[in-house]
Amino acid sequence: MSQTTQEYLKKVKDAKLFIDGAYVDASSGETFDTIDPATNRKLASVAKAGEQDVNRAIEVAQRTFASGVWSNMPVEERARILCRMSDLVMERVEELAVVETLDVGKPIKESQGFDIPRAAANLRFFAEMAKYLVHEHYHMHNFMSYAKYAPAGVTSLIIPWNLPFMQMTWKASAALAAGNTVVVKPASYTPLSAVMLGEIANEAGLPPGVLNIVTGPGGTVGTAMTTHPYVRRISFVGETKTGKTVMEAAASQLIPVSLELGGKSANIVFEDADLDEAVKGSIEAIFRNQGEICLAGSRLLVQESVYDQFLNKFIAAVKQIKVGNPLDPDTDMGALVSRSHLNTVDEYVQTGLAEGAKLGFGGRRVSGLGDGNFYEPTVLYDVDNKMKVAQEEIFGPVIVIIPFKTEEEAIRIANDSIYGLAGVVWTNDLRRAHRVADQVQSGLLWINCWYVRDLRTPFGGAKESGIGREGGRHSFEFYTEAKTITMKR
Repeated sequence: MSQTTQEYLKKVKDAKLFIDGAYVDASSGETFDTIDPATNRKLASVAKAGEQDVNRAIEVAQRTFASGVWSNMPVEERARILCRMSDLVMERVEELAVVETLDVGKPIKESQGFDIPRAAANLRFFAEMAKYLVHEHYHMHNFMSYAKYAPAGVTSLIIPWNLPFMQMTWKASAALAAGNTVVVKPASYTPLSAVMLGEIANEAGLPPGVLNIVTGPGGTVGTAMTTHPYVRRISFVGETKTGKTVMEAAASQLIPVSLELGGKSANIVFEDADLDEAVKGSIEAIFRNQGEICLAGSRLLVQESVYDQFLNKFIAAVKQIKVGNPLDPDTDMGALVSRSHLNTVDEYVQTGLAEGAKLGFGGRRVSGLGDGNFYEPTVLYDVDNKMKVAQEEIFGPVIVIIPFKTEEEAIRIANDSIYGLAGVVWTNDLRRAHRVADQVQSGLLWINCWYVRDLRTPFGGAKESGIGREGGRHSFEFYTEAKTITMKR
């Protein structure tokens, strides 16, 4: 570990809660350790919040919201502060990226080249968009009605471990731009970069109490954040079972929720596709971030007429993926987030082989990289869609390849899943592209590309991949309360 990296890590080695504009210990004084996935050694001690700490953070957020210091601030001034936060994120991009990579295990070229810059873009986008929201105004006979979109209030954001800083800013920037106060719970596996946003908020001039960050176990912190009567919005990103628990808890207080949950997205390659382009895009769609990404194209459907040709090209490309030290700029794939998750991924692979899938490459831990959670990029082919590995979200570097004969069969297989988050279609037939896109049951679908996100568009999943939409005006609709005011002229 370089001296610069050590200096960055020193700043977060004793990570605290961020409440009311200050870093504080948990009321109990308890801490927990966060672990470097590449070495399985301790990275930092993190404050372990309890219910008392969560209640304090929510009460601070409520008091701040009611004061109007943020909710009544002119939108131009709110935007200026959020844009300053965006600038500060980019000024610290290297530091944030190193901490993110150490905490998550992902390659530094992804953290520094995409994730942290995207986080800065989140802050700037929603800050700027807030200034140009159009309010509704109607006339009817002798009456005038107008709709006012007011901030909803205290917002709970529960963030996943795979893309912590980017996901936190994606949610928080919209909620803050709308005038809400926010309480964030980062994942216990990867809390360090999230905690750093408090310092950036203070430097940018965000009023104390507007942003609060509480670290600790989901059973305690998450439960309190989803049931407290002061909370008026909940946005959660994570696996489907926990999302259902969040929704059940929120129902007791009638709190609106936005849930981005699991995925098992179909990545469909037709015989008329550019196979080299499809191979390159499909590699990215499953092995980026070690496959620990909800949008992964983890079911690869390939038309039988080009199946063998595509499979040979795909396996040859997988063999070129460099698994290694996440801080090495040449590394393509880093370490899985924990040893237990690595074991889960391996169990899925062994189950798939027992079910009759064939192993094209990988299927084991990487040797020669010490005690880290490194797993080979793995290709399972000749998979039947009924197999467990085709139906359940593995959330790791494992692709299952399924042959199909016709367009109709591809659509049937794609939709034969409890999930409906995303999808990919590779074809040079424009009519086919539109036909398939219309029929695949998913919240997002890419044609001849993957992971392209226009922040103006709605984002969310179908079926058990979630409920609600965020992005652009959809975020502002969720984080605000619409009020219609009518007066006689």
